[in-house]
Amino acid sequence: MKKLFFMVTILFFGAMANAQAWTGKGDQKIQLGLSAWGYGTGVTGTYDYGLNKLISVGAGINGYFDNYKNNDKDNRVFVFGRLNFHLQEALNLPSKWDIYPGVDLGVLGRDFGVGAHIGARYFFTEKIGVFAEVGNNGSLGVSFNL
Repeated sequence: MKKLFFMVTILFFGAMANAQAWTGKGDQKIQLGLSAWGYGTGVTGTYDYGLNKLISVGAGINGYFDNYKNNDKDNRVFVFGRLNFHLQEALNLPSKWDIYPGVDLGVLGRDFGVGAHIGARYFFTEKIGVFAEVGNNGSLGVSFNL
């Protein structure tokens, strides 16, 4: 019962905080999570920088520890740049939500890797939220507002 009360309290105060998932120009996000499918199963880290209300650019790295492409050990790391289009304003979403389609272009082993995704972020507090992305690569984890 104490654990349930604690969780409800955390969620309540998190909902009361003035969280914003996307503010536009100069907005910076770091995301850390698990890469569930795509070039393999592993961990992911991304950084996004807002150019304006609609577009952000960034970079990321995925490290795979299982099911990597063609079972080639050179394909354990995908380093990429990313471009996202933020639809928060266009879809008239609450400030805690951000939905963004995007593309990734990078290097996987000795090959180029290309991916597309659609992602969503939800912020509990001003600094901490969660994210999920689906597409060629799928991932979920924690998002941090810088």
